[in-house]
This record gives sequence, C-alpha cells and structure tokens, in this order.
Amino acid sequence: MTGNTTISHEGTALLGTSAVEAPVVVTSDAMEERLAETLTRLRMRPGTLSSLAGIQERRWWGPDEDAAQGAARAGREALAAAGVEPGQVDLLINTSVFRANLEPSVAVGIHHALGLPSSALNFDITNACLGFVNALTLAGTLIDSGQVRYALVVDGEDARPVHESTLRRLSAPEAVRRDYLDAFATLTLGSGAAAAVLGPVGAHPDAPRVMGGISRARSSAHELCVGGNDGMVTDARGLLEEGLLLVGEAWDDALADGWAWKDMDRYVMHQVSTVHTRALVERIGIDPERVPLTFPRWGNVGPAALPMTLATEAPTLRRGERVLCMGVGSGLNTAMTEIRW
Repeated sequence: MTGNTTISHEGTALLGTSAVEAPVVVTSDAMEERLAETLTRLRMRPGTLSSLAGIQERRWWGPDEDAAQGAARAGREALAAAGVEPGQVDLLINTSVFRANLEPSVAVGIHHALGLPSSALNFDITNACLGFVNALTLAGTLIDSGQVRYALVVDGEDARPVHESTLRRLSAPEAVRRDYLDAFATLTLGSGAAAAVLGPVGAHPDAPRVMGGISRARSSAHELCVGGNDGMVTDARGLLEEGLLLVGEAWDDALADGWAWKDMDRYVMHQVSTVHTRALVERIGIDPERVPLTFPRWGNVGPAALPMTLATEAPTLRRGERVLCMGVGSGLNTAMTEIRW
C-alpha cells in the first residue's frame, strides 16, 4: 500500500468523555416479530440478528429527546467531566451521520444548545463510521498548532427512521430474499450519542494523551455499503473481506512506521457485530479479552459507537495504560488512534 498518512500529536490531551443511551429499547426478537410473515414466506430462520450478528437489542430516541439533543447532552456532560466551561470552547465538531435536514449543519444547533461563544468555530464532519476519530485527529492537530485551545467533538445518531422504512419495505409482499440480505446490516444499527473534550497537555499534564495514529483508504470499495434515511444496501461479505484487507495493511504499515500496538491494554473498536469483531481480532492477532463489546446492547451506533464504548471504559483505565481506538467506515476507510492514560 502506498502513502504515509501517519499523524503524531505532541500536545493534545483527552480531558473528558460522555456516552448517552437513547431510552427506547428495541430487541432483535421484536424486530423479527414484525417481519415474521416475510421470514416465513421466504423460508428464512428467525434469530439471526442475535445468533449471527450478536445483537440482542438496540435503541431509539423517545418523544422528549432527539439525536441532536442527545449530542448536546453528551457534550454538556463531557465538558463537566473535563472541567471546561462552554465559554472556553474554541472548536465544536459534530460527526453525526444522521441529520434531519441537509442545511444548516447539525453543529449549529448543538452550538446554540450548549451556549458556546460566537468565536467557537463549528461545523460537521461526515465520514461514515469514522467521523468521530477523524474529528479527534483534526482537533488534535489544531490544538498542537496553537490555533485552538479547547475542542469539543460530538455525535448523535438516530436509527429509527431507517429502521421504520426498512421494516415497511421488507414487510411488503413483493420483498424477496435478496432484499432481506441487503438490508440485514440496517437492522443492526442503533441510536445514541457521545462526546469528547480535548485540550492542551501543558495545562493538563495528568490527563490522558492523544498520541496519534494511522489512516488508510480503499476507495475502490465505496459502493459496498450505500445508505440514506430511507434505507441502506450492504454487501456484507464483500464489506467484511475488503475491510479485513484494509485493516491488515494499515496494521502492517503502522508497525513499519514504529507504532507498537500488539500488546495494548484495551482495543476500543467500532462496534459492528460478532462476525466482524472476531475476524478483525484474528487478522491482527490481538487478545479478544482486551476488546470491550457494546454492540450486543447498543447495536452499531455508527460513529458514536467507538466513543460511547471509550466513555464506558474510561473509568476503569489506570494511568500509563494504552488504548487503541480503531474502526472501519464505509468507503472504505480505516483509522487507528492511540490514547495513553
């Protein structure tokens, strides 16, 4: 693989994280009950969402809070955990895939909800499930350069609209087996929100350090997973095979660049399914006991999945421990970023 997209951070600290669960639990059994007639007609065995994907349930937002409000709540909680006031924030990046409207950006509503100063630069970064990790890299680079002091990265995802449209489509009498297989990944999605606060190491010498990492692309695979609010079509086998090739090459390149990630204390991955996690662990040869899993309870929460998992792990991490955040996003892109506690 050509190129050398390797980034090192010299002065960026992770000051606070937050994960917000959407409140409405939707079990895999309940989803398949809605599709019972279709599954029977197509002679397909129920239970694959749990047995194959490993997802027991996922969540939807309720009537009192939507994805953007959830992202704002996550941001508020992360700022409190970091001890940073809203008026100190210089940069807000929203990384949500979900958006109710094309314009304006999701970031502006969150900026307003949090009462951030007019001087706080704010915008969206969308890059499928890698947006949050990309935003950490961008924010860290701006902090390292001295252009930004405190940055807030947020994400809020809402799987309910795409679930509802997909369930309606699959419930129609004209739905065929191929339709169900193409939409299977859609049914694994979940809703939730996350946030992280970054700041200068000089002012926070005891905080976890964002060390940097590597990013690689396989854009020839950009048509393997294509989605919108009305549905998503996924070549699951092709996506898995191409993703493993990409991750393996990036892992080998990282080792050649001096990143020693074979024995990290924790591997916080983007949460997809049992199949994807097991295959990735085997490809790069890491200890599965060091890979925390949240997809059985939350499903695949898009770009919020990795930071939500990181936020749940953060209280158990001790000073000096090393964490590798890693994931693959449709397109395909992969990114790996080390954080040292």
